[in-house]
Amino acid sequence: MNYLPQSLQKIIASLQKLPGVGKKTAERFAFTLLDWDESILQSLACELADLKKNVKACHECGCLISKTSCTFCDSTIRSSDTLCVIATAKDAIAMEQTGTYDGLYHVLGALLSPLDGITEENIPFTALLQRVEKLGAQEIILALDSTLEGDATALFLKSKFEKIGIKCTRLAFGIPIGSSLEYIDENTLSQALKGRATF
Repeated sequence: MNYLPQSLQKIIASLQKLPGVGKKTAERFAFTLLDWDESILQSLACELADLKKNVKACHECGCLISKTSCTFCDSTIRSSDTLCVIATAKDAIAMEQTGTYDGLYHVLGALLSPLDGITEENIPFTALLQRVEKLGAQEIILALDSTLEGDATALFLKSKFEKIGIKCTRLAFGIPIGSSLEYIDENTLSQALKGRATF
């Protein structure tokens, strides 16, 4: 029998949907929320309710923005010579925290995964190619996860770009096999970016 009030049970169930949050952690979070001032809870509720409305994907690069203009596409502070291809918008944050990269980004949105039904036809290569041609980018950096899916996608994109004579590099040193960019520390990611190599 569950002795917790139903409202608290619902909050705990919702919190468990977050990555890495189990039942005990969700319960601890929920009880902590009970101790918060009501005004803080109201503010949090409003922010969550408006999250999808206030945070959008840039129609050009796919990175997350909260205004009409995208800082990731700002040509006054970024070089269009390099285009960094990333799997998800959150990977741009990891790259930016290194303080090493000043080029542009392109969010791919998917990685090859035949078991999940994601094949070469599902990778938006045409849109990526059009952007490369529009920018006149000299180098494509494939900053994809060092996983089977990331490796397969990188090889697929490399073969496509090689056919049309566009240079492709990939993050190299320091990234453990099977890891995701969001969990890599800034120094390791910075070294990987500096030590990228043609593959």
